[in-house]
Amino acid sequence: MEYINIIFSETYKILFLLVPVLVSVAMIVWLDRRIWAFVQKRQGPNVVGPFGLLQSLADALKYMFKEVIIPSSSNKVIFILAPIVTMTLALISWAVIPFSATQVLADINVGILYLFAVSSLGVYGIIMGGWASNSKYPFLGAIRSAAQMVSYEVSIGVIIINVLLCVGSLNLNDIVMAQEKLWFVIPLFPMFVIFFISALAETNRPPFDLPEAEAELVAGYQTEYSGMMYAMFWLGEYANILLMCAMGAILFLGGWLSPIEIYPFTLIPSAIWLIFKILFLFVLFALVKAIVPRYRYDQLMKLGWKIFLPLSLTWVILTSSYLFYFNLLPTN
Repeated sequence: MEYINIIFSETYKILFLLVPVLVSVAMIVWLDRRIWAFVQKRQGPNVVGPFGLLQSLADALKYMFKEVIIPSSSNKVIFILAPIVTMTLALISWAVIPFSATQVLADINVGILYLFAVSSLGVYGIIMGGWASNSKYPFLGAIRSAAQMVSYEVSIGVIIINVLLCVGSLNLNDIVMAQEKLWFVIPLFPMFVIFFISALAETNRPPFDLPEAEAELVAGYQTEYSGMMYAMFWLGEYANILLMCAMGAILFLGGWLSPIEIYPFTLIPSAIWLIFKILFLFVLFALVKAIVPRYRYDQLMKLGWKIFLPLSLTWVILTSSYLFYFNLLPTN
């Protein structure tokens, strides 16, 4: 009975985390479309439900009832597994995100390492989908995506080192608590900018959406997908975007901490502050999508390897030298 109680308890915790994440994904798809429409002086989704809020639900129902077509020449097992892998990896990353000092599913000591590892595995779902389709456009999209995600993961990893030098811990709660007096976005502002742009490339968002460039590759790695399998790719992509916004909020914007520790700001729950910061970063993601034109692939690679990587490495040297010289290195 004890084991059954543990299973039910953990299942409840997991559902309590995943259901809001899935609902949030539906809502940010609506928000993304509304912001894009606002920039272009259009209405956007505004018919289904109040303010068009039920548009994402209508789209989900449409995908559920559409036929799933599996190409006869594809590797059927890998073709089916690809969207499942993409969506699963995007959702399990949320296990270590702290919404307050106590509201976290798994408060592990290597939280940031877990996040980085799981988000790095996301490329496998895209490669599997592109290769298993047995078609040139999906395969080219998958190859592009692999090169792009690996390139910008290097920069994100080096940027995280800057934060870890200031904290001395891989635990996400410790990273948040280290920003009680000063958010890291102030001393590490150049790293915040590089992290934000690298997150756009990591999640295949415009102007770095080259793996699914419709003018060249039809729809890239997801060309042959339809119905719920296509929707699972989109679900995984938007869950990853929210995850990157959560990482940015935790690493640079003080996570669940209030910006000003005075009344009435202290009355607002910690989780609400984190959600506000995630939404702020997502609005920036959406604005970039609406404003910035798509890069060429050579420009994308040049930005990652020739500009961001040297800059982030240089900043690691500057940060560590400053902390060492002024005897500010964290001690456990």
